Amino acid sequence: MGDFRPARPSMQVPELTVTTASRLARVALANVSTEYPNKPDHVLGSPDDLRASRELHPAFYGSYDWHSCVHMHWLLARVARLVPALPERAAIVRTFDAHFAPEAIAAECAYLARPHARSFERTYGWAWLLELARELGQGDDADSRRWSRAIAPLAAAFAARWRDWLARARYPIRHGTHPNSAFGLALAIDYARAAQERALEDACVSRALAWFGGDRDAPAAWEPSGADFLSPALMEADLMRRVLPHERYGAWLAAFLPGLAHGEPRALFAPAEATDRSDPQIVHLDGLNLSRAWCMRGIANALPPGDARAAVLRDASQRHVATGMEGLESGDYMGAHWLATFAVLAMTE
Repeated sequence: MGDFRPARPSMQVPELTVTTASRLARVALANVSTEYPNKPDHVLGSPDDLRASRELHPAFYGSYDWHSCVHMHWLLARVARLVPALPERAAIVRTFDAHFAPEAIAAECAYLARPHARSFERTYGWAWLLELARELGQGDDADSRRWSRAIAPLAAAFAARWRDWLARARYPIRHGTHPNSAFGLALAIDYARAAQERALEDACVSRALAWFGGDRDAPAAWEPSGADFLSPALMEADLMRRVLPHERYGAWLAAFLPGLAHGEPRALFAPAEATDRSDPQIVHLDGLNLSRAWCMRGIANALPPGDARAAVLRDASQRHVATGMEGLESGDYMGAHWLATFAVLAMTE
């Protein structure tokens, strides 16, 4: 989907130029209206529940699966906000006006209310919906304000779902795919702070500290697993910079990744190789390189000036983003339906 073909990778993080943003926006616009192939997260309660995704999810029916459709909308919202001269702005407005229509959002809320949808998209899709709401809330134009109001009921439903689940969850999920608890909490915290939802923020911070505050000697040498698109160790470290006081974060990180200043373990600092980009699991490794890149920069920026670990992290971040951008050259739908989002995060987060 789309025609994004970046130049051969350099050691610099690509800039979100008008040209790059336009190419990525075209990829996302094509994806969010591509209904098939489709991989639904849908539990059938009766024969009547056997319906097409477009009927079940009139706002987020495209991009292979629900969460990818949500974060491709996030991509469009972010590039439209950051690149005022974006040629695709009119197409984005038309798409958002259709997908965020009151009846479409009402249908999404009604789907969540189904008894069999209790764990629908937990927690990756939950996090991305809140991140989309946060992005729309940052826009200062009439369109963004209108869309922000439109999806507010859905964001409120997911925020409530977060609070309910965190009160019951006792153990985190640590592997590097969709249910990763650190990733979900990081985005939920960012949303809660932007929306000034103190109850959600407190619940997320409390659970993050309980789950991860005492972690030491992360087994990062075991990374990556063959289907990872998130680094369990780096994602946890990126979460904890959000919840620990600045003066305590450096010490926590030293205990958690004691070899970081020396680029150890090497497996954590060497970009992963995606050997088959038509394979829906192996292509995750392209996303891993991009997500590692933004985590490394976020962690580095949380360290005090002159901290030797920051330079190691920034250097590794550049290597990872350069390798990760190669994945966009494939154009195979198994990567094309989601990788552009991770690329925008790597360039702008």
